Amino acid sequence: MEKYSLLIVPSAVRELEAVPRRADRRRVVARIQALAADPRPAGCQKLTGKDGSRVRQGAIRVVYQVDDRSRTITVIKIGHRREVYR
Repeated sequence: MEKYSLLIVPSAVRELEAVPRRADRRRVVARIQALAADPRPAGCQKLTGKDGSRVRQGAIRVVYQVDDRSRTITVIKIGHRREVYR
């Protein structure tokens, strides 16, 4: 299976850098990199009312969109579960 390419919007990069613990940041980065091989892993959920999906890493959520035609994954938002959906 061919890998997807990853795109991360600049605001999501800033949100990732704002994650307080370095270990949590590493886990989130590993989770995002794993999306390239499997864009719809076990545990991902389609967002209701919005276009996109989300995966969780502890209390951190990664919201992303998958474009199967161009084989790209765009990470839109990264944040704590209580703030990411606003």
